[in-house]
Amino acid sequence: MSGTYLGMPPFPAAAREAVRDEVLRGNLRRATHTIRDKRARAVAELADWDRLRAAGKAVKDHTLRHLDRYLLQLEEAVTAAGGTVHWAADADEANRIVTQLVRATGEREVVKVKSMATQEIGLNEALETAGIAAYETDLAELIVQLGHDRPSHILVPAIHRNRAEIRDIFRAEMGDRGRPAPASLGDDPRELAEAARLHLREKFLRAKVAVSGANFMVAETGTMVVLESEGNGRMCLTLPETLISVVGIEKVVPTFRDLEIFLQTLPRSSTAERMNPYTTMWTGVTDGDGPAAFHLVLLDNGRTDTLADETGRQALRCIRCSACLNVCPVYERAGGHAYGSVYPGPIGAILSPQLRGTASEIDASLPYASTLCGACYDVCPVAIDIPEVLVHLRERVAQGGPVTREGIRVTLRPADGHTAERAAMRAARLLLDRPGALRAGERLLARARRLAPRRLPGAGRAWTDSRELPTVAAQSFRDWWARERSTPR
Repeated sequence: MSGTYLGMPPFPAAAREAVRDEVLRGNLRRATHTIRDKRARAVAELADWDRLRAAGKAVKDHTLRHLDRYLLQLEEAVTAAGGTVHWAADADEANRIVTQLVRATGEREVVKVKSMATQEIGLNEALETAGIAAYETDLAELIVQLGHDRPSHILVPAIHRNRAEIRDIFRAEMGDRGRPAPASLGDDPRELAEAARLHLREKFLRAKVAVSGANFMVAETGTMVVLESEGNGRMCLTLPETLISVVGIEKVVPTFRDLEIFLQTLPRSSTAERMNPYTTMWTGVTDGDGPAAFHLVLLDNGRTDTLADETGRQALRCIRCSACLNVCPVYERAGGHAYGSVYPGPIGAILSPQLRGTASEIDASLPYASTLCGACYDVCPVAIDIPEVLVHLRERVAQGGPVTREGIRVTLRPADGHTAERAAMRAARLLLDRPGALRAGERLLARARRLAPRRLPGAGRAWTDSRELPTVAAQSFRDWWARERSTPR
């Protein structure tokens, strides 16, 4: 996976800095509360939401179990419709393929549809190294790019910016990359949108090559599907002569009819809309209509390794709606940058350590970036049990064990810094396996409860820095139960 975000401090250190930024916390609080409240109302309108959720989960699980068959079917359908399919095992290979395809056109600039897969592999940076300029056309992605920033949200990458900050970015940076912003530009959303529209229009009309991702790929027909809210994506997907789509292999669905489920659940879960404003579908190429050349780059980049994990593979169901971010108390306070990945929030905490592995400090810390409150699971439209995967990955970090890396089964060593945790778990296992010892320990603890410290010493100090130790009860549940049963009614 691209090293764009690696080298960052572990999540606790990055989050500690983020929570001190009062402007950031205010921006996040307003935005996430607004989005999640609207989503709750939109979902409540559907009496069969639970059945749609179960259906989406079933389709995704079936597809993942037979992914090899559906990917070959997709390749055959895309090729029959006039497209060309390329297979990329990792980020470097995907970047090399896209760079060669752009160079073959003789062009030195591309326009881009919002795509997390291209952010994941660091495509913009790879194209820049090759002397090719990539222009983001999604409004939020444009803000991030002009601000020399990083996305902090799956759906709203510039959620950490307020209107005044966006105005200042447009004034300072637009002129260096094309049409400048008006000198009198204010922070009214309509003014900002108009400045972006004029800035981008000349790029749409000039560009010969576009790069996109896709929300879904239909194996049955070879159809690509992109959902967006502004129409900028449709300009990229229809005007240029060459279209290159970089898509994760998990985005395939078996049949066109399967889209019925996701075209209902994705808009409501993401933007709280009943129907997506712009849903663009295309199948290969058609003479005189749209791009004359279509290339599909199927990206693995750790997905096959993730598929090999029976518990962790459910992360590949994700349809990138961002509902889990908007309800997460940790994300709301720390923001997306602290996760060190283009996939922030709860889904990023389980997806990034599987795609990239847990060798780096930031990836080893991500499974702990959660309170395990379960709100993320409750809102997920494909029922990913994120808390279950978080606990599973915590065990991997602390205990090590067998995993699949680049298609090879290897055994991970436990990560540094978890020796005390492993010792505590071994002690707990020994105690819980011996009922007599457990009962004696509970009685001893109850009698010595006045001596219980307010904070733990040594390795436990970090835990009690942000938590209060529970008060020890005067008697154990066992003793209470025995007394209750022996008391005549």
